[in-house]
Amino acid sequence: MQEPQVFNEADRRLTLISVLIVFLLSAMSQTVVATAMPRIVSDLSGLHLYAWATTAYLLASTVMVPIWGKLGDIFGRKPILLWGIGVFLAGSWLSGLAGEFGDLPVIGGGMTQLITARAVQGVGGGALFTIAFAIIADLYAPRERAKFSGLFGSVFGVASIFGPVIGGFFTDHGTVELAGHVIEGWRWVFYVNVPFALAAVAMIVLKMPALPPRGEGRIDYAGAALIVVGFTTLLLAITWGGRDYGWASPMILGLLAASLASLTAFVFVQRAVRDPILPLELFKNRTFNTANGAAFIYSMAFMGVTSFLPLYMQVGQGVPATRSGLTMLALMVGLVASSTINGQLVTRTGVYKPFMIGGGAVLIAGVFSLCFIGPDTGTLDLAWRLLIVGIGLGPGQSLFGLAVQNAVPPHQLGVATSSGQFVRQIGSTMGVALFGAILTWGLTSELSRLSAANPAAQMETLELSDLQRMAMERDADPGLAEARAADPVTRATDQIIRQSFSTAVVYGIIFSLAVLLFGFLLMLKIPGVRLQDRVPPPAPTPAPAEVKS
Repeated sequence: MQEPQVFNEADRRLTLISVLIVFLLSAMSQTVVATAMPRIVSDLSGLHLYAWATTAYLLASTVMVPIWGKLGDIFGRKPILLWGIGVFLAGSWLSGLAGEFGDLPVIGGGMTQLITARAVQGVGGGALFTIAFAIIADLYAPRERAKFSGLFGSVFGVASIFGPVIGGFFTDHGTVELAGHVIEGWRWVFYVNVPFALAAVAMIVLKMPALPPRGEGRIDYAGAALIVVGFTTLLLAITWGGRDYGWASPMILGLLAASLASLTAFVFVQRAVRDPILPLELFKNRTFNTANGAAFIYSMAFMGVTSFLPLYMQVGQGVPATRSGLTMLALMVGLVASSTINGQLVTRTGVYKPFMIGGGAVLIAGVFSLCFIGPDTGTLDLAWRLLIVGIGLGPGQSLFGLAVQNAVPPHQLGVATSSGQFVRQIGSTMGVALFGAILTWGLTSELSRLSAANPAAQMETLELSDLQRMAMERDADPGLAEARAADPVTRATDQIIRQSFSTAVVYGIIFSLAVLLFGFLLMLKIPGVRLQDRVPPPAPTPAPAEVKS
């Protein structure tokens, strides 16, 4: 048996900084593009492909998470992280070049080039989150690891708040001319990743310790292919269902059938192969099951609520986009503060379950308070409710993963860590889709009811995409709202839209509250085990990994 590897404090500190940079890149890549997309779509002429620039990244990053985790266990975290950063950099660079050379063979025009490059970026991005958390788990004991949760929560908050601001700044002010060639400002949204990633690579290569592999074996190609197919079709069904196709349409039913068949085959393959990509024995671990289940439910509820609140503020309350972003800052302040304080308390006490339960109770109270918002809710009134939600979310951002890492053997640390990130991303995607479906139903129902009671309004069927377009038009032209308010017909119509959408949002929040209550009951079943005080030693030195040709 190998002796536990000893790391000096300077190397651990520099490794932590480089991992935080990597984590920031991954988080920013999901938020920085949002404000640039209208200009990108205009330049690349791809309005019908608008959603795919985001969907391609999320699909690729999500399905690759368990694969990167297993590769990190087999070959070691450091080389796999460097490979992930390399793929992420290539995708970022190609995203910035989309459309620069006109239509390309096979790939097509600028928008399809961007979607392809974003998928490549997502493949690499799946490694950044997963391997970053696994490296921290290798360097620090679970009890000591808890205090860094605040750092990662802060990075997540920075990305969520400043990502859209940075994207908007580069889009509006970043256009430059070099050697007679004009580089549009939105392209810097992708190019800006390059220097930060190169700095992280330099620190990782020079200062990160050569962490030994935690496992051994061969790559499970069949399992990797089946999990990619199974979850890609599932995520496509969730993303398209109720938006592009009806839930009972042949397309959605076919995707769900393909997902079920692939995931069923995946389970049989995992039982048969010697080195499965997701060992089924992990599901015999009560902490693994309950903590990941609770993380899935909390991510579903969190993303469902927060994804549509800015739109509620812009359409339901009629506030500009800048003020809606500042209001959301209250949620992130609560999240960062709570995550930091809880991390320190967990490190001091060595227990995590009481803080989970306390955070869950506060979160339920915060979401319950959001059930009473409406078109007349003031900015400060909404902000204090979001602050409570953020305080409740803080412990869940790190403690679920910490509990899982504390409960699994060292050789399964990477795949166990990646499983937590994987279920969070699946939960987030499902939360947005289900919340959106409830919003659409509620909006249609309320518009029909209120317009029948007010003949002065000229009402037509509206989708969420119509509301997003209206919000962008009002933000681009501040005088538009005043002009519409001066006309009695449009004023009555806008009032019905505001009331209908606000009520529809509350329907979605009530759904999220019910989901959270179930997640809280599941969280109570997580074993309250004390955190380990030492980093577990690596497994005996394995033979070189065997790779099938």
